[in-house]
Amino acid sequence: MKLMYFAWIRDCMGCDSEDIVLPEDVKNVGMLLDWLPTKGERFILASEYIDIVIVSVNLHYADRDYPVCDEDEVCLAPPIGGG
Repeated sequence: MKLMYFAWIRDCMGCDSEDIVLPEDVKNVGMLLDWLPTKGERFILASEYIDIVIVSVNLHYADRDYPVCDEDEVCLAPPIGGG
């Protein structure tokens, strides 16, 4: 799976993107978001506000039930605000 990071998530992760291999039991976005913090400190920091992060899978907005697999491209981005 290719993970792509934007804005403050990119800053926490220290990179724009990376490739990961999912464990067999991670089947959807919610499971992915719950599993990522187990991968180390930078994932824990990036996951602090994960409930407000916009997730897309292969350029489609995805909720926690959206299925994922190793061939997917998943983007994690904070919501955009203006004023």
